[in-house]
Amino acid sequence: MIVKEKKGMFFKEYGWRGLSVFFGLFVIALTIIIGAFLIYKGSDTFLVFGHTLWEFLGSAEWEPVDNAEGGGAVGALIFIAGSLCVCGLALLIATPFALGSAIFMTQISPRIGEKFYRPVVEIFAGIPSVVYGWVGLTVLVPAIRVVFDRQVGHSVLAAGIVLSVMIFPTIASVSADALGAVPATCRDAAYGLGSTRWQAIWRVMVPAAKSGIVTGVVLGLARAFGEALAVAMVIGQTTALPTSIFSTTKTLTTEIAAQMGNAMEGGELKAALWTMAALLFLISLFFIVLIHLVSDRKEKED
Repeated sequence: MIVKEKKGMFFKEYGWRGLSVFFGLFVIALTIIIGAFLIYKGSDTFLVFGHTLWEFLGSAEWEPVDNAEGGGAVGALIFIAGSLCVCGLALLIATPFALGSAIFMTQISPRIGEKFYRPVVEIFAGIPSVVYGWVGLTVLVPAIRVVFDRQVGHSVLAAGIVLSVMIFPTIASVSADALGAVPATCRDAAYGLGSTRWQAIWRVMVPAAKSGIVTGVVLGLARAFGEALAVAMVIGQTTALPTSIFSTTKTLTTEIAAQMGNAMEGGELKAALWTMAALLFLISLFFIVLIHLVSDRKEKED
C-alpha cells in the first residue's frame, strides 16, 4: 500500500512536471517554426524576385504582378504608414480613457470599480471585431461624413476610433492591475506628508505603476497592429499614402487579408504578402521584447 502511494506521488510530481516542460518547449518550438516559416516565405521577394529591402520599406509604389516572372513594384510604404497612423491615433484616443478608468477602479472607488466597472470593461474585450466594424460602418462612418462635411466617412479617423475602443480594455485592465499592485502604504505615506488625494495618485501611485502601465500600452499597440477585419470595414481600402486623419488608406493587415486568398502561389504578389506578414511578426516580436525590457528595468529599480 505504501509502495503504491509512493508510486502515485512520484507520477503526480514528475508526470505533471514533465508535461509542463513538454508544453513549454512545444510553444517555444512552435513560435520559432512560425517565425522561420514566415521569414523563409517572405525572403522570396528579395532572393527570387530581386527586390531590395529599401524598395520594400521605403517605396510607395505597389504594383506586384500575380505571376512567377515578377517585374512589378512591391513598395509597402503605404501600408506601413497606414498601420502607423491608425495605431498611433488609436493609442492617443484609448490611453487617457484607459488610464482614467484604471485610476477610478483602483484609487477613486475600488468597491464600485471591482464589482461593476471592471466587468463592463471586460465585456468590451469579448465583443467580436466584426461587431465593432459593423457599428463603425453603420454609425461612425456616416457621423464623420455629416459632422465634418466630408464626401466619405471612411477614413483613418474612423479606423482609429474603432481600434481605440478595441484596445481600451487591454490597456485599462493591465493598468488597473499595475496600480492595484502598488502597496497602499505608499499612498498613506503621501497623505502623511500633506498630499491631496489627487497628488497622491498622480505623483506617487501612477509613477510607481509606470512599468505596468507601459506594458498595457504596448500590449494594446500590439493588438492594434494585428487587427484587420474591423479596420478594413471603415478605413476605405484605398491604395494611397494618408495625408490627414480624413484620408482613406490601407494597413498591412487589411491588404494581406484582402489579397492573400486570391494571389497565385509562387507569384510575386504572394511573395510580397508573405514579406508583409513576416514584417508584422517582427513588429510583434519587437513589442514583446520591449515589454520584457520594461519589466526587467522595473525589477532592477525595485
